[in-house]
Amino acid sequence: MKKRLKSIYRFLFHRHPRVSFGVLAILILAYAFCLPRPLFRDPTCVVLEDRKGHLLGAKIAADGQWRFPAQNALPEKFTQAIIEFEDHRFYSHPGVDPISLGRAFLQNIREGKVVSGGSTLTMQVMRMARKNRPRNLWNKLLETIMATRLELAHSKKEILALYAAHAPFGGNVVGLEAATWRYFAKGPALLSWGEAAMLAVLPNSPALIHPGRNRDALAEKRNRLLDRLLAKGVMDSLSWELARTEPLPEQPLPLPRLAPHLLERAQQELLANGKRQESRIKSTLELGLQQQLNEIIIRRGQRLAGNGVYNLAAIVMDVESGEVLAYCGNRPGAGEDHSEAVDIIPAPRSTGSILKPILYALTLQEGTILPNSLLSDVPTLLSGYRPENYYQKYDGAVTARRALIRSLNVPMIYLLQEYGLEKLHFQLKKLGFSTINKPPDYYGLPLILGGAEASLWDLTSTYASMSRTLNHFQNFSGEYDPEDFQQAHYLLPAPSSKPSSDRQLRADPPFLSASAIWFTFDAMQELERPNGQGSWESFASSRRIAWKTGTSFGFRDAWAIGVNPRYAVGVWVGNADGEGRPGLIGVEAAAPVLFDIFNRLENVGGWFNAPYDEMVNIPVCSKSGYRALDICPVNNEWVPTTGLANQACPYHRIIHLDATEKWQVNATCEIPDKMHHLPWFVLPPLEEYYFKSKQPDYRTLPPFRSDCDRGQAEGASMQLIYPKQPTRIYVPIDLNGELSRTVFAIAHRNPETTVYWHIDDEYIGSTQSFHSMQLNPPPGKHTLTLVDEQGRRLVQSFEIIAK
Repeated sequence: MKKRLKSIYRFLFHRHPRVSFGVLAILILAYAFCLPRPLFRDPTCVVLEDRKGHLLGAKIAADGQWRFPAQNALPEKFTQAIIEFEDHRFYSHPGVDPISLGRAFLQNIREGKVVSGGSTLTMQVMRMARKNRPRNLWNKLLETIMATRLELAHSKKEILALYAAHAPFGGNVVGLEAATWRYFAKGPALLSWGEAAMLAVLPNSPALIHPGRNRDALAEKRNRLLDRLLAKGVMDSLSWELARTEPLPEQPLPLPRLAPHLLERAQQELLANGKRQESRIKSTLELGLQQQLNEIIIRRGQRLAGNGVYNLAAIVMDVESGEVLAYCGNRPGAGEDHSEAVDIIPAPRSTGSILKPILYALTLQEGTILPNSLLSDVPTLLSGYRPENYYQKYDGAVTARRALIRSLNVPMIYLLQEYGLEKLHFQLKKLGFSTINKPPDYYGLPLILGGAEASLWDLTSTYASMSRTLNHFQNFSGEYDPEDFQQAHYLLPAPSSKPSSDRQLRADPPFLSASAIWFTFDAMQELERPNGQGSWESFASSRRIAWKTGTSFGFRDAWAIGVNPRYAVGVWVGNADGEGRPGLIGVEAAAPVLFDIFNRLENVGGWFNAPYDEMVNIPVCSKSGYRALDICPVNNEWVPTTGLANQACPYHRIIHLDATEKWQVNATCEIPDKMHHLPWFVLPPLEEYYFKSKQPDYRTLPPFRSDCDRGQAEGASMQLIYPKQPTRIYVPIDLNGELSRTVFAIAHRNPETTVYWHIDDEYIGSTQSFHSMQLNPPPGKHTLTLVDEQGRRLVQSFEIIAK
């Protein structure tokens, strides 16, 4: 034999060396590149995990199989079981086990048919990679050769992982991880001995032995494997006894669906960014918090459904890192009829009042107002737009802080008019509101009351960024990091955070100043809500939270956003199709959900540190909230340093009274030496009309003494409530064909004064105490003239248009 081999060698390599070496090189190259690249091209499920690797959800693979992406780590129990059952010499052979092949050959000869293949786990991996081609000698030879090559390219651990990831486990379940979730509703690391043994025997005959049928055959096969493991000392007798008594699963179980909307969003965003191969998505979510959030949304949603409100969404963010900790894009169980599949969190919806704190902060930062500056709160008509407060009641004048706390619409419209619509529009886009993409004139003044759309994602990210800026102000020695304002993120690994030495800090705030944010959050702690009678009461909470609600026009969207130094939480309630429902307001529908969520979060305890480096203690008029004049009653208050540029009190002035201090006088009726000169808080007539009914201690101006020249009376005494400025009045035609009447109203500083009414210089009538009249002038342009008994005149033009 030895001589024969030598002669063959001489024949091949001495007589025909080129051909022989060429063939040998081809064979070596064929062997080197015989493995498929990649080994497996099968599509896999898109899997979403929390920050610790817990399964949150999965989408079935494109070919309809539950096939999870491969993992390197395998549980020890399954490893022991599969090696004992399939290939107990796995760690000692080079991919092929001659003993097993010989045994299989003899069994097949004896039975007259193929009853055993003798394949090792490595060979089975190659058979699965080659799509389970027919079992014949040729394919067996190819698998044998490829198996040895696979052993050279991969470690034993990697080969086991490949097998576990692609082995069939019955039905449309492929791979160990999918099988553990489908049959036992848990991950591979938590398998018991009985479960590991069942899964080890299942790929051997996945089409025949299915957990839903042939249960006796499956149990018997599992138990035989358990007996072998006991006999080899792999498991102890107690574990063996318990494992044999474990029941088999009745049927495949549904996979977790804890964050289905985030799973869909993550897949779409990864595809949009060209990351098609990333099918195992590790998120920043926390499993326990996500489960609690879903439970709150389901429970609250069942109550709201009784009012025809079917959709809720909520998100929880970590302030410091910007990570999303919990994400519920829509109420689980809302159903297809109510658009359960729609992810509300990134969807643009009408904002209602939820942007008011941002306007308040911007005006504080610019010095337009101080925290307690008075704002007008009276009926008004601005460029055809008539804003109204929730209960259509007015205070005349209210501090900016109270206007924010009570979410009053009219004062915020006046504040926006003073600050500038274009500036607010620019700042909102700068802050990251991507859905505000029309020019300012498109939105107009209603921008601050819900005239624009924003997403729950953008809103919560912005409030989280405000909180982060305030947290960092002291850490950065009174400077600002522009990256503190950023969109939240939900993927791990997170964007790398720069060390403090690499941060590009700035002395001036790139977005919002810490002092403006602090005063805004301070006011938001005291947010109030309307009770059933239309008055106001505090919305109590056991946690210190800066929060704001919003309600869109038509009761279509209810919002609630809350922040503290650690967390930012956003809630939306409504119907995905935009249907409005009576009573769907932020403070009643969304705020309770917000507080439920905060009650599940860790109680931070502390509050934001006041940024005193950006604050100054100055004398402030206790009546108007503006910088104090010498004649103002004074409170010393902390305000943003920009408040030093704020205007002085516009409402205090010196008035001149007679010796009795009951009458105003002037130089026409009193000697200056006998006048008493007193400071007086004086609001414009319209503001005064509403203000004095809310503030009993408000002192109206004393009337002028009868012998004084009224023509020198200081200040306006009358002010129109409607029409407030030149305007068109659309008057409907009644059923009898006549024009409806229009109500005209004025406010007079002295209500008991008689006011005489004229239209187009024609006397109409007079009023006293209650100065309003129902008039029906014909269509066209007219002039309304009002004259009081002191001879003061007020003239206003208007136009009647019949509809």
